[in-house]
Amino acid sequence: MVKSMAAMKITVTLPRTQVAAIRSRVAARKSASISGFIQDAVERSLDAETEFRALIEDVLQDTGGPSTAKERASRIL
Repeated sequence: MVKSMAAMKITVTLPRTQVAAIRSRVAARKSASISGFIQDAVERSLDAETEFRALIEDVLQDTGGPSTAKERASRIL
């Protein structure tokens, strides 16, 4: 899904196999365009990272925060 917003053209280098797979999906109308496919992939990746960070923050909050240096050192020994 391509969203309406200001866009910037960039160059991205991908392995030939990935480009072929993307073109195949576009040809099969599973994605509107190569750019659309890349935009969706980047958006999903950024969203997943944001969700993962939020999950880690929740877990840390539930468990009393990040380990202290002393706690980390005691696990190593």
